[in-house]
Amino acid sequence: MNGLSLQGGADVAGHHAAPHRWLSIVGIGEDGLDGISAIGRRLISDAELVIGGKRQLAMAGELIKTAMVWPSPLLNAVPHILAQRGRAVCILATGDPFSYGIGATLSAHIAADEIICLPAPSAFSLAAARLAWPLQTTTCLSVHGRPLELLIPHLQPRARLLALSWDARTPADVASLLIARGMGSSQITVLERMGGPHERIRSSDAASANFADIDALNTLAIEVSVKPGARIVPLSQGLADDLFEHNGQITKREVRAVTLSSLAPLRGELLWDIGAGSGSIGIEWMLAHPENRAIAIEPRADRIALCTRNAAALGVPDLRIVAGRAPEALADLPQPNAIFIGGGGDDAVLDAAVAALPSNGRLVANAVTLETEARLVARHTSLGGSLTRIEISRAEAVGGFTGWRAAMPVTQWHWMKP
Repeated sequence: MNGLSLQGGADVAGHHAAPHRWLSIVGIGEDGLDGISAIGRRLISDAELVIGGKRQLAMAGELIKTAMVWPSPLLNAVPHILAQRGRAVCILATGDPFSYGIGATLSAHIAADEIICLPAPSAFSLAAARLAWPLQTTTCLSVHGRPLELLIPHLQPRARLLALSWDARTPADVASLLIARGMGSSQITVLERMGGPHERIRSSDAASANFADIDALNTLAIEVSVKPGARIVPLSQGLADDLFEHNGQITKREVRAVTLSSLAPLRGELLWDIGAGSGSIGIEWMLAHPENRAIAIEPRADRIALCTRNAAALGVPDLRIVAGRAPEALADLPQPNAIFIGGGGDDAVLDAAVAALPSNGRLVANAVTLETEARLVARHTSLGGSLTRIEISRAEAVGGFTGWRAAMPVTQWHWMKP
């Protein structure tokens, strides 16, 4: 059985030697060296070079031979670390290096059998222990260096969230976000410098939160409470049209639900939304899973502004928007797993979409005009797939009575590339 072997022959968890593990990543908490095991201490003291933030290096200073402070941006250190391959190098990381930490960054460049990692408890584990929250039913995420709007899809009734903060202002920013969305009665707990002598925990509802002297190293716990009228992003496909800001250029709710069902988003996939309009399809694609990505291709500046605002308001601020007209704007984009063409796709756009997809990629095109419908019928005849007519009627006032008013029918072509 392969295990983790230290430079001097000691091994981790009683296993025998594995390939040479020159890079150690040691998690350190607010208790400093007191919380580090004997093996962790040895990894630090045996290292020819120890890299970390100023605070971490100060905590372990008595064991360190040669220290290097992380540069800014941190990624600039990666080539230097790779140049040390074969030497004993130790990285000091806050808490668990593989929980929104340096571990994920380095593992993209260094094989697992070259690394020894000894994590300390993560901020999530410490917060859950303080609050007696089961982690398996708690949403854990980070707004450290990330848009605050990422919280929005997770603001569900009675949800519990743990979020790594960006700085001392984050608690107030989160409180403002909750208030703006009608969730001011939600409880916010600020947990500062957990695990050390300066630990402090304070709670308040968002509406009256007035925390002072907050340490930049803090984690937020949020217990979501909603009242009637709160702006909640539903978990279903086909969000209400009025959740989006639009000028009429939007795939309507019922058609959008059918379209997303046909696109069938899977975890981590990329969508091209060609002719994005208000961005509704790409936004709901990204809401289907946190790792999903979408590129909205849109030529009009006013609609690009709508896409941008809608993506932020609905909690997917990472929606990528490409200004331009297809097919020219599609050049050099990463290969998609699925493509949606929302209307007006000419033969050049359809040709480019068909060519761009990988095997098993999905293409969904909607038509409301006879000319575009004719193109989709021709593609169905030559390539196969399925054609669906979607017809929606809504009850509206007719004088003093109520009657059905039909929306324009939509013809949808759905095709999977062999």
